[in-house]
Amino acid sequence: MTFNSEWADAVAATKDRQATAMQLNQVAPDPGGGSGSTERDLEVTQDDLGAVGSEAFRLHDQLRKGSDIAGAGSGKSQSGSTARAAQECSNHNLAMGGELSTTLSLWDTQVKTLLQMCAHISNHLDYTKKSHSNEEAEIAASLRRRDGTAVAASDISRLIT
Repeated sequence: MTFNSEWADAVAATKDRQATAMQLNQVAPDPGGGSGSTERDLEVTQDDLGAVGSEAFRLHDQLRKGSDIAGAGSGKSQSGSTARAAQECSNHNLAMGGELSTTLSLWDTQVKTLLQMCAHISNHLDYTKKSHSNEEAEIAASLRRRDGTAVAASDISRLIT
């Protein structure tokens, strides 16, 4: 058999398969928003959230103290040594003065943005921990029988499915 005849057979066989087959490039989305799997794919404990929130708070504090080059070395003039250096360079007609001032302004803006992000993470995780605890208490209270006893796990499972 020649290459051309083998190629023609392969093309014909492929066309036959494509006409009758369907190919999915992904799993159909789960209507419940999950991955379709019965296994948990993400689990976070309160300790994990607390640790991340603490680190964000600590980073915020260290960054606030260590990155203030705009106010570093400030005296009575209330401008830092970098701002004063930029002003001195500009006073002596050095182009570097304007560039240093621009760099200082950009640095200050970026640091403030990073500080806001750290604060947001810390505050959000604190809120999440409190909110989750309140929701757990509400769920526990709603899953009690009239006599105050807890609903059995098998009953909960039956109610869910």
